[in-house]
Amino acid sequence: MNKILVGMGTCGISAGADKVWKYLQAEVREKQLEQEIQLEKTGCIGMCYREPLVEVKLDDGTSKIYGQVDLLKAKEILYDVALDGKDRNQWIVYDYKQKGDVSFFSKQVRIVLRNCGLINPESIDDYIDHQGYQALETVLFDYSPTEVIDTVLDSGLRGRGGGGFPTGRKWMFTYQSPGENKYIICNADEGDPGAFMDRSVLEGDPHSVIEGILICAYAVGADQGYIYVRAEYPQAIQRLKVAINQALERGYLGYNILDSGFTFHLKIKEGAGAFVCGEETALMKSIEGERGMPRVRPPFPAVKGLWGKPTNINNVETYANVPWIILNGPEKFSQYGTERSKGTKVFALAGKINRSGLVEVPMGITIKEIIYEVGGGLKQGKKFKAVQMGGPSGGCIPAQLEDTSIDYDEIIKTGAIMGSGGMVVMDEDSCMVDVAKYFLTFTQAESCGKCTFCRIGTKRMLEILTRITEGEGKLEDIDLLIDLSEKIKSSSLCGLGQTAPNPVLTTLKYFRDEYEAHIVEKRCPAGVCKALITYRIDPDKCIGCTICAKNCPVDAITGEVKQVHKIDNHKCIACGKCYLVCPRDAIIKE
Repeated sequence: MNKILVGMGTCGISAGADKVWKYLQAEVREKQLEQEIQLEKTGCIGMCYREPLVEVKLDDGTSKIYGQVDLLKAKEILYDVALDGKDRNQWIVYDYKQKGDVSFFSKQVRIVLRNCGLINPESIDDYIDHQGYQALETVLFDYSPTEVIDTVLDSGLRGRGGGGFPTGRKWMFTYQSPGENKYIICNADEGDPGAFMDRSVLEGDPHSVIEGILICAYAVGADQGYIYVRAEYPQAIQRLKVAINQALERGYLGYNILDSGFTFHLKIKEGAGAFVCGEETALMKSIEGERGMPRVRPPFPAVKGLWGKPTNINNVETYANVPWIILNGPEKFSQYGTERSKGTKVFALAGKINRSGLVEVPMGITIKEIIYEVGGGLKQGKKFKAVQMGGPSGGCIPAQLEDTSIDYDEIIKTGAIMGSGGMVVMDEDSCMVDVAKYFLTFTQAESCGKCTFCRIGTKRMLEILTRITEGEGKLEDIDLLIDLSEKIKSSSLCGLGQTAPNPVLTTLKYFRDEYEAHIVEKRCPAGVCKALITYRIDPDKCIGCTICAKNCPVDAITGEVKQVHKIDNHKCIACGKCYLVCPRDAIIKE
């Protein structure tokens, strides 16, 4: 039977996949095609820039993925491709005969994303058909807890939540902590702007995360666990609930799992969206029903965690690696990467890049390779300027460091951090002062307020940055920003405060000239900061078409038809609409 898979991740649904799915459902049902066509949902394969995606798998083993599918394309894909075997090659974005955007996948190694976009995330049978829960059976009957921990240690897997702490060591600490009750927590509180790695894994392959959690629980001796997922991920939550119920029904969760004597119960805790709850101690407070605020460490969660009991916390990507490592061996995992950073890393490519989406690449690949070979370079052929890594807790890595390898230690040397895996790409039109202000606006608003320097220091820094972008900055503001940054980093209790100044410090380090241009010349080199921009009309290019005047929201442009127009800068709000719509490039931005 031929099969049609519709990509129903959040990215696909937002692009119109839900309409495509409902249309195909109705056609198959009304035309009674159930004996010829098997219709299934799947997750995101990573090609978010091509959504909605529809894959056709024919009986002869061929498989083709079609991109940007609307209802008209869906009709032809159903009747012409799936039923009649005709070609619609002009819509193909990927197939196994090396057609389409093959370079997007050519440098990827898919371990965490091994099933995303390939299986139905709401079918435990699909997961089992792809070696699902085999790793759990293996450890329950063939491994002791310490052998599981040793395997993870040997693999070199480091926590993918941002800190990069060795996963096996964390598990060992929890295993060695005395206590009758221990807990496992999966941190799915993904709050970085531009990051959607955890969401895509939970939507596309929730059972792999559950299986990783179960293996960890067996290894450390825990019998209860939580997946802490932000409530803004309804699709991920819904599929997690389905997966947990299926695992319970099949005996992979609950009492006496697979008649092994091992018992484990798993619950979902929906977070309210506080960025600080990504910090493990604040997260535990939230699960306990209190306000999510960090506490002093030590003691670390492995010793005294949830409700005072030993607790192991890893993020979604970390757990999703574990079943693959058990089945394929630690040596195969560690063959990827560098000496101190093993395996692969999932990144969410966003910003001014041609192929935005989700990618999984081996550690050691360079930033340049990700941006140009995987991401397809920058939109409109613009020049690469910088990439923000690690979200608001990370930093901006400039184009001159594009040969930096993806390695925890190498990224830290730049002043940024690996983080959970967000990569926001910026081009020549990005203002780095404005970028720093954007990320600091986020961290300042998300500060829980417990630490004085984080609560007030970030506010003072934001005020200074705002002043600079409005043309009212002073040269001494640069030294003040550095001084405040150092105090906030050294005096804050948790990772949010300790890393909040990173975007400012890295932009000052690599783009100080832009700060000085804003302050001394009262000019935004990128033409982004509205208070420092003026627009004028080139009389030699203006043809008096009136398009600019018709689009000006404040009537700041005057002129007769076929006569040169003028801009009243007292009225102009520097929205840039005239600049964008002018057909003759007669509007000059200064």
